[in-house]
Amino acid sequence: MDYIERNFNILEEEMIKQMNNALNFGRKLIDTELKTGIFNPLIKPLAKKFYDSWSKNNAKVGTLKQIDITLNCGKQLIQNGSSQKEFDALIEKYFQGYLEGDQTYIYCDKKHKNFVKLKEINKKLFIIQVRGAMEMMQIKKDVNNYKELTRAVFKTKKEAYDSLIRNIDYNDEAIKLTEKNPSILKVPMGKKII
Repeated sequence: MDYIERNFNILEEEMIKQMNNALNFGRKLIDTELKTGIFNPLIKPLAKKFYDSWSKNNAKVGTLKQIDITLNCGKQLIQNGSSQKEFDALIEKYFQGYLEGDQTYIYCDKKHKNFVKLKEINKKLFIIQVRGAMEMMQIKKDVNNYKELTRAVFKTKKEAYDSLIRNIDYNDEAIKLTEKNPSILKVPMGKKII
């Protein structure tokens, strides 16, 4: 079962790399998208300072928690058998921890009328992420990196595309729900930007 650990490590490394790329991209957006006119010399450094603090202390910590939970849940299911009953039980066991790493959840009004709906979307996303991690961890073929691992999992571009779209669809659903209900976020300003 060394292949499971190998694939776990490949996935973890890639997920962390993608997280860091996304956070770095967010920082670059401050330079290119934030336009405050004559206040630029004052506002941009403050915005960067805030973003750096938030990304290091909140987003990065939360995302690393989600990565750890997703991969370990998938690994545990592979090692202990993944009957539907066992799968459902582990999803229930780990979902709250996964959710607590989600930045939208952290800043949500838990009493909002659409909070339960947002939580359900996040649960569906967690489930497909665990299933995807399980599928990738079970590849026995000799692979050395993420590119080789994905090629072993997805036989065609369509399979890879369909898998990606499932993730994007749930993310889009959560974004649309938040856009239609900005009061679901407990932030004093900047809801339109988020």
